[in-house]
Amino acid sequence: MLYYLFEFLERNYDLPGAGLFQYISFRSGLAVLVSLFVATVFGDRIIRSLKRKQVGETVRELGLDGQKVKEGTPTMGGLIIIAAILIPCLLFARLDNIYIILMLIATVWMAAIGFADDYIKVFKKNKEGLAGKFKVIGQIGLGLIVGITMTLHEDVVVRMPVETAVNQGYQIVKTFELEERTPLGIGLTREMAYAKASITNIPFFKNNTISYSDFLWFLKENKESFVWILFIPVVIFIVTGVSNGANLTDGLDGLLAGLAAIIAATLGIFAYVSGNAITADYLNILYIPFSAELVIYSACFVGACTGFLWYNAYPARVFMGDTGSLAIGGIIASLAILLRKELLLPLMCGIFFVETLSVILQVSYFKYTKQKTGEGKRIFLMSPLHHHYQKKGMHEVKIVTRFWIVGIILALLSIITLKVR
Repeated sequence: MLYYLFEFLERNYDLPGAGLFQYISFRSGLAVLVSLFVATVFGDRIIRSLKRKQVGETVRELGLDGQKVKEGTPTMGGLIIIAAILIPCLLFARLDNIYIILMLIATVWMAAIGFADDYIKVFKKNKEGLAGKFKVIGQIGLGLIVGITMTLHEDVVVRMPVETAVNQGYQIVKTFELEERTPLGIGLTREMAYAKASITNIPFFKNNTISYSDFLWFLKENKESFVWILFIPVVIFIVTGVSNGANLTDGLDGLLAGLAAIIAATLGIFAYVSGNAITADYLNILYIPFSAELVIYSACFVGACTGFLWYNAYPARVFMGDTGSLAIGGIIASLAILLRKELLLPLMCGIFFVETLSVILQVSYFKYTKQKTGEGKRIFLMSPLHHHYQKKGMHEVKIVTRFWIVGIILALLSIITLKVR
């Protein structure tokens, strides 16, 4: 909203300093600060309100050190994160941008599903919460929204040479001439296009893009017209997988919030380089027009998760609940898909992946051994993986800190894929 106000003031009254709002870097910096302010200042009020309403966590007896101390700690603190994302995003981002619109929808959508789950657990005294099938339906719904919008909306495009777009059968939305200079200083003009293309970045490869339509080669010249048959299910799978992975990771004070802040900062860097034509050309990655506004959203996301840590760090004064964890997973998945970095998610969200894998392996091995021997056996002392280390006697602060360090390493590895191929 403030973007349009200062644009009006600059255009009509030549107000000194109003032009700063045209810069992504300036608005991103303000977004982080306002997000931190909302999370830390209003977060305290939200926590007090949750306490008055007796919205406390019910802890199951799992034999973990310090477990019962957390009984009664307010949950549904994900409301702090959601508020700290939405308020600065509405203030500083361009609200006519399709990428911002999609991310606002993703945030509210997944938060609503998580809120319903927490509400049933807390107020209806049903420990199972929202039925799993309804969670999955909600996740599928978000996947459909993101996938269909990316397939149909004319602003969701990538830049490429006109010749490439024509040869691949991509729908051309706009053509223009781009001036380039060779290393010898000779000026060249290339005819470029904004095209609707089902392509994504492949990490670590020199030819670093691939089209989903390549997997539909048997459709020949019609493959791009029917690419949605493959693309939309992939989007649904990613949204569902990452949101559930984030939900499983939220088991220790500060663990998910810290990891989410690291991942959000990484996605913010990807948003900046993908939305800047000069940087994208230098790094030889896809230039995604109009996506630079996602830097603003990523900044809000970083500030919200970091500010939430003020109250969620050990010993936690509040838990985010499914209101926060499902929203965080949906946000990360949607951001990565919109930036065409979904193939980096197993690396960037490596902790989520390992936590989910530990649960799958534990359950599968237990069922297999019970069927074969009549007695179920376990691979880990307990799953998800962070509880395995708790069972081994490691303090949760040490577990969280080490998981953060691993998360930082994975984030750096993800960033260097921009150059290492």
